[in-house]
Amino acid sequence: MGLDCGSFIAKYLLCLFNFLFFVAGTIILGIGVWLAVDKASFISLLKMVESEQLQKFTQPSVIEQLAYVLIVVGAIMFFLSFLGYCGAIRESQCLLTMYAIFLILLLVLEVVAGGLAAAYRDRAKHETKTFLENTITSYYSTTERSDAVTLMWNHLMGQMSCCGVNDYKDFELSDNWTTYKHNRTIPEACCILSDTVRFTPRDLSCPSAPSDQNSNWKKGCYDAVVEYLLLHRNLVIVALIVVGLIQILAIFLAFCLCKSLEKYRGLRFNYILIFKLNQRKGPIKSCEYIKNYNLKTTTEILQSKRS
Repeated sequence: MGLDCGSFIAKYLLCLFNFLFFVAGTIILGIGVWLAVDKASFISLLKMVESEQLQKFTQPSVIEQLAYVLIVVGAIMFFLSFLGYCGAIRESQCLLTMYAIFLILLLVLEVVAGGLAAAYRDRAKHETKTFLENTITSYYSTTERSDAVTLMWNHLMGQMSCCGVNDYKDFELSDNWTTYKHNRTIPEACCILSDTVRFTPRDLSCPSAPSDQNSNWKKGCYDAVVEYLLLHRNLVIVALIVVGLIQILAIFLAFCLCKSLEKYRGLRFNYILIFKLNQRKGPIKSCEYIKNYNLKTTTEILQSKRS
């Protein structure tokens, strides 16, 4: 089907954009499924890589939880990009409309979430802290028995130089931590570290005898992350705007292409109808007939037929 220049550009921009996301989503989904069904081969592969940071992901519990996250993220990317790519390349109004609607819903959810967080800042802060505290209470364990949540918290505390959500007391509510901590008062990651990959404290007595000099035990990670985001707020704002504009552009291109397809299919229907009228009315040259009717709407053609 012939498209004008703008529609042609919209079609292939959508194809390119969604093809890239389709490939990325397929890879992420494939890795997630691989981790879920065959942990052993993935662990063997990681052990061949000489990186201590990657070695921490060889824990079976870490791999299992990571697999679920990758499957969900990959499936969402795969589904949306499939709709967008197939809708554009096949010039399907149905698929393009579904694609645009899903993107609109996603954009609306993002805007509503941001608006609610801004309007109810104290409530949002409380709910976020409660959620993070629950991850420590329910899942956090020692470095030796780490799972995905423990590993995430250890990396966050090591990189941000903080401890827990509010402070070290958050870990006292964790059954896993209190059961296996032995003589430690705080996790190694709460200490001032000489090695952020191995979580090695600069002062080896820090886990059992923490102080303001050898640890970050009284500095909560919530405040540390907020402080970091505020420090880099311009970069965060630009990133959010770029993500929003990409979504809006994809929605705009999808609807533009839909409108163009509707226009061309309407003209095609008119031409078919004209040829049928031509056959019924007698031997009129097709080119002359189209020239006489090609600027008329379907309604006008039907009215002409009745007359």
